[in-house]
Amino acid sequence: MKYQLSPDPQSELTHTPFIDRMNGKVGMVVLGLIAIGLGVATIYGGITSGILLLVAMIAIPAVYAIVVYPLFGIVVLLTMGFFLFFILRFGINFPLGTLMDGLEMLLLLGLLMKVKQRRDWEISIYKNPVSLMILIWIGYNLIQVANPWAESRLAWVYTVRSVAAVTIMYFVFVYYLRTVKAIRLVIRTWLVLAVCGAIYGFKQEFFGIAPGELQDLWNNPTSVSLLYINGIWRKYSIFSDPVSFSYTMVCASLICVALLSNVKSWLKRGILCLMILAFLMAMLYSGTRGAYVLVPAALVPFAILNFSKKILFASLAAAAFIAILIVMPTSSPTIARFQTAFRPSDDASFNVRKYNQKRIQPYILSHPIGGGLGSTGAWGARFAPQSFLATFPPDSGYIRVAVELGWIGLLLFCLMMFTILKMGINNFYKIRNTELKTYCLAMTLVIFALNVGNFPQEALVQFPNNILFFMAAAIVHTTFLIDRKESLNAENKI
Repeated sequence: MKYQLSPDPQSELTHTPFIDRMNGKVGMVVLGLIAIGLGVATIYGGITSGILLLVAMIAIPAVYAIVVYPLFGIVVLLTMGFFLFFILRFGINFPLGTLMDGLEMLLLLGLLMKVKQRRDWEISIYKNPVSLMILIWIGYNLIQVANPWAESRLAWVYTVRSVAAVTIMYFVFVYYLRTVKAIRLVIRTWLVLAVCGAIYGFKQEFFGIAPGELQDLWNNPTSVSLLYINGIWRKYSIFSDPVSFSYTMVCASLICVALLSNVKSWLKRGILCLMILAFLMAMLYSGTRGAYVLVPAALVPFAILNFSKKILFASLAAAAFIAILIVMPTSSPTIARFQTAFRPSDDASFNVRKYNQKRIQPYILSHPIGGGLGSTGAWGARFAPQSFLATFPPDSGYIRVAVELGWIGLLLFCLMMFTILKMGINNFYKIRNTELKTYCLAMTLVIFALNVGNFPQEALVQFPNNILFFMAAAIVHTTFLIDRKESLNAENKI
């Protein structure tokens, strides 16, 4: 049995899977020898040797599949991005962050191998403004190792691997998500994983946080101060924290809103509406005020880009509902916290963040290339605890960029975001295929929401949102490439 290796359905390149090659006498002999070796290793080396061999038997085919079947690798990367911190809470003493880096490197290795094999590094992939800005952004982060104001080079080492590796995934996604089927697969996987996150969030809300997790929270004073508000724990589901949970729910709900605008089946409409309701309720339980404003904010570009009477009336109805929620009297702590998101001047934490941002401005202006990657937050406290920046809480993705990479880095970052959003808007109007147009709209809304959310919180530094952002940017580009190819094929047939 042969399978197509190329993401291009027109390609003649095929690959015979290893499992098919082993389907015969040779395969039976090899499997028999493996079974005997496993038994001997367990007898003489103990149970540890047997377990290690079993892990190797799973890991080697998995690595092979990720490199040879990149869509499988992308789905694994997405799944691990969602469940990474959930697995860590079981007390597994394994560097799962390094595992994520390994997955990204395997996908990049597969990309380089296929490019070399097919010699098809097309100009359309990298010769565009977004690709250029991403390469400049990665390069700027790499040269930060020579930043004279950096207090620690080790902080750069620990930080740049996540920044560069995740960002470069954009090119991997652009190369492999080049068919409608591939895009459908990753979007469906995205939504299914988001549903899993919402369900576990409901479990925490209605049945309580697991005893082991709750004990870990009580043992950490920082967690108590951030997550225990007015006698109620903020929910974080399977994610690292409530911010990551809430932003993931917002992105999933916006995808469903975009899909809803192009769905004809009443059954599918009902399912999408239920998913939107579930995602938004889960978002409320997170207690993240920065996320509450994202859906109303994203509805503005949605109504403008997809303008019609139906969309206009639906947007107005949604705006009226949100306005009622904001002003109505309530005894619910969840709704009360939601209301405070639209009155930031009354929020003590907002005023503290505003003060911190004001006091750090002189430093940003006097350090054009910043204090170095990893100079703030956890890495700063770990590698340079005596420094001024180690004690500064950025509390904002944009502020972190400005502090660590300077106003030059902030300018590059904003240009990159502007270029990605501009590409999404332009491509939405250029694409003819309605399905691809809907996917482009959905990803543009996700990018817009995460950009807005990156100001009150750090929206792009934690799994899975860092992966989802660059996947959304890639899909915005590939939907246009697929549509253009379809148009050219239609014209050639005429």
